[in-house]
Amino acid sequence: MSHTDPAPGAGVEPAPAPSSAPLPVVAPLPSVPRIERRRSRDPHGARGHIRALRFTLSTLLLLAVLYTIVVIKVLLIPLVLAAFLGVALNPIVAFGARCHLPRWLSASLLMVALMGGIGAGATALAQPALGWFHDAPAALRNFVPKLKGITRPLEAASRATQSLVNGQVAVRVQPPRQASVAVTAWDVLAAAPKVLAAVLTVTLLVFFFLIYGDDLLRRLVEIIPSFHHKRHAVSIVRSIQTEVSHYILITTLINMTLGAVTAFMLWLLHVPDPLLWGSIAMIANFIPYVGAITTATILLLVGMMNFRELTQALLPALVFASITVVEGNLVTPMILGRRMRVSPVAILIWLLLWGFLWGIPGALLAVPMLTSAKLIAERVPNWRWFALMVQR
Repeated sequence: MSHTDPAPGAGVEPAPAPSSAPLPVVAPLPSVPRIERRRSRDPHGARGHIRALRFTLSTLLLLAVLYTIVVIKVLLIPLVLAAFLGVALNPIVAFGARCHLPRWLSASLLMVALMGGIGAGATALAQPALGWFHDAPAALRNFVPKLKGITRPLEAASRATQSLVNGQVAVRVQPPRQASVAVTAWDVLAAAPKVLAAVLTVTLLVFFFLIYGDDLLRRLVEIIPSFHHKRHAVSIVRSIQTEVSHYILITTLINMTLGAVTAFMLWLLHVPDPLLWGSIAMIANFIPYVGAITTATILLLVGMMNFRELTQALLPALVFASITVVEGNLVTPMILGRRMRVSPVAILIWLLLWGFLWGIPGALLAVPMLTSAKLIAERVPNWRWFALMVQR
């Protein structure tokens, strides 16, 4: 039987004819975004952990900085004080440079005049201050009987109230004996070397800041890589120098005027050593609120020690309080303007912080540091929130 090839197309199934019916549309599976899948894997969120870690590290850094400030305060206090004095006196040296005077000569003349004035004032006030320290125990012993005229009615009212409540007469309690206050000239002389060393350190630092301050600034600017950032840094530093110098000089002149007016009013009231109390009022007024309250308390004690009548004894403190009210609410805001004004709450918090860290020097330097920080924060975009918080 012979093998024959099949005919073309035999045994092959014909291809199905194309159907005109549309194919069913299958809905695509919903694609899960990458962010949602990441959130499903980490329900708490990686960003929250990063923020918490950043906050913890920032808090630890702040605590470390505060601890370092406390530990090396003996070094930092003269540096900060000299820096503010150098910024305040720099316009005078710059004016001498514009008059073709060398900076070292202008700085030398300025420092000699400044130290001479401070030395003359300290010499004039040293004898009255030592006299008050020496006579303090006797003055306190004479001051206590004068309080009996004020406290006797209060004691009588207290005994009457206690007898009405308890039904019996109260037993009079003898007041305790006053402890003697031993303040001698030797105690003052013992602390003199430390004071002289601190004054000499600050004087040398101010002198070198006045001479080499511009060179130091120029070298710091050279470290910045970008020209735009260099120009921005120079403008910030120059504006801060101008405004801080303006603030410190104006505040110093206001406090000197306050001290002079206080001394004149105390002289009219026949208070002994009016220049001493005027100088104390001038120095204490660098500490807002606290300095005025301290000076008023001192004048109250001085008035009650030197005058017998209660009205005459209260008059020095009342006069000083009136002067400070006019100065704090009218003179200082009118001269400094709104730009340099700081919130009283921010001032009190800043005083508490730096008074706790550095004591009395910290309280004296607190307001200039707060004003400088406010001026810097106004020009740095990331720190403007601080300027808004402390602005009045």
